[in-house]
Amino acid sequence: MTRQVKTMAVLFADVSDSTGLYHKLGDATARNIINACLGEIIGLLPRFDGRAIKTIGDEVLCVFPNADLAVLAASEMQSLVSSSQPGDYPVMVHIGLHHGSVLVEDDDVFGDAVNAAAYLTAVAMPEQILTTEATEKCLSAALKSCVRPVFRVMLKGSMQESTAYQVLWRSDNLDRTDVNLNSRSLMPGDLGSLVLTLEDRRARVDQWRTAITIGRGADCDLIVTDKCASRRHVTVKLMRTNFYVIDHSINGTYVSLESGEEVHVLRGELLLEGSGQITLGRRRVERSPEVIKFSRDRRSMYRI
Repeated sequence: MTRQVKTMAVLFADVSDSTGLYHKLGDATARNIINACLGEIIGLLPRFDGRAIKTIGDEVLCVFPNADLAVLAASEMQSLVSSSQPGDYPVMVHIGLHHGSVLVEDDDVFGDAVNAAAYLTAVAMPEQILTTEATEKCLSAALKSCVRPVFRVMLKGSMQESTAYQVLWRSDNLDRTDVNLNSRSLMPGDLGSLVLTLEDRRARVDQWRTAITIGRGADCDLIVTDKCASRRHVTVKLMRTNFYVIDHSINGTYVSLESGEEVHVLRGELLLEGSGQITLGRRRVERSPEVIKFSRDRRSMYRI
């Protein structure tokens, strides 16, 4: 195994709302459309000295020798997908990129630079390209005019806030939202994945597994036996950078927070922060036989 540290630009291009595509069009059709989209993105990489490291579900990880080439490639990706409708279906992508030090092992890349690019991809909106302050500083004068600051972030591995920039890839920006530069908007950071524990069983929700189900049903990811729990009782889901518990049950879900407060969720959702406990269909004081503990794994949610 060869291992070395290089400075390069790391980029993720992710098909937006791929879950909705599968639900609306079916597995085979949606997969064909996503493959067509990723194929077009990978096909343009040689024009910008880029290289595809790997595809991961509905996204592709790429690297470039410098920040300029990565920004130009990202802009071309958005323009191409917007105009060509890969697979004869209107899809959109969101992109995050970062220029920095990367650990290269054989044909793969690792490290905080990769995690930063993945994080920005997660918070980017459809048809949006986000990058970092460190990347903006590396851009040529011509390309600096094509980016603008949009909000503050706390990137994994850094002890200081920095600025996230939007790459303006459209020639017509009449519908562009003005940024209030007096606002100190700080995006939610990468606080790590969420780990759920039921006795000796454990499930993790993160970039790779964005949702799990809990209930009495045999197809659930965590299976309980209490008859007060519904067959498909609750979903724990990652949405952008936050985790939510979404109740589908008859008796509701009880969430005990670090503050000591117990919240009853019935056919609704609740943001999960920090750590706590979840009981299905019964309050904690009713001595529910099955208590699900949740807590954050502080390692990066986006580690590759």
